[in-house]
Amino acid sequence: MSDNPKRQDEPQSDALDNTIKDPSEWVTGDEPATGAQRSYLHTLAEAAGERVPEGLTKAQASELIEALQAKTGRGQRAPHQSER
Repeated sequence: MSDNPKRQDEPQSDALDNTIKDPSEWVTGDEPATGAQRSYLHTLAEAAGERVPEGLTKAQASELIEALQAKTGRGQRAPHQSER
């Protein structure tokens, strides 16, 4: 038996909500964008017909990824059953 107060079959939406943090509040947000971020940005930018600025920070890259995802419709998470 588990000591976890939540049942394993219950949705873990609270856990997801606790992991969402504004990029401007990130401790490492001022560090250079990661290789994965840069790669994904170039993929999204190509689909959107845009260019990726050089020298982005992790926080800036994250915000641009979200904007390009919204523009292209790529990478959007599927709505949870309770959000439908």
